[in-house]
Amino acid sequence: MESISIAGQILHPLAERALWWPAEQALIVADLHLEKASALARTGQMLPPYDSIDTVGRLTALAAHWDARRIYALGDSFHDDAGPQRLADDARDAMAQLAKRAHIYWVEGNHDADAQISDHLPGEVHGEMDVAGLKLVHIAGQAPPAPGCGEISGHYHPKYRLRQRGQMVSRPCFILAGQQLILPAFGTLTGGLDATAPPFDHFGPREALICAGSSMYRFTIYPKAPRARHYGRNAAVLAK
Repeated sequence: MESISIAGQILHPLAERALWWPAEQALIVADLHLEKASALARTGQMLPPYDSIDTVGRLTALAAHWDARRIYALGDSFHDDAGPQRLADDARDAMAQLAKRAHIYWVEGNHDADAQISDHLPGEVHGEMDVAGLKLVHIAGQAPPAPGCGEISGHYHPKYRLRQRGQMVSRPCFILAGQQLILPAFGTLTGGLDATAPPFDHFGPREALICAGSSMYRFTIYPKAPRARHYGRNAAVLAK
């Protein structure tokens, strides 16, 4: 299992686009973007309205697999402020069942800052959180954390793109920069930003931990010059 250490805490990035924190028996996810399909439908973009139940179902399965007692959702849990009101009964019931297993902490994001999630779903809402030396926020800080501290965030939906067998392949990834970790988007209906894009350059050299099927792969990224660092197997598996 892939593991990293931030602020003395051992964390496990999962290929399922979540982070497992054994010491806290916690799953950390970011950018669920629940009810994105219904939000887009309001603008005439008609998509199958099943993104929320799929996202909640995957989160429930992960929580059961790891026997999670806490779930931290790092912002943009809903695609817009009215999302909690539109959430279908099946997804709402699934969230209620999940909350019986694990206490849910909702960190506010830029999409759902005024969603009043706790009025519609179980759990606590926070602007940001500090837990055992780790700052849990939606958007990464521009400066590194203080000595002895770490930061975990979402917001950017990072993906890593590379060419394999003449085709461009894109996979969700974590970005690790010193004591800062950016999570991939967990939501079913989410896009992504290339991990080599300029918005990440202020982190300097950084690692992309790529989610590919049931495996994780690491690449070191240098601003404007990505290159491979370490593989579990040949990276051609990413093209499968």
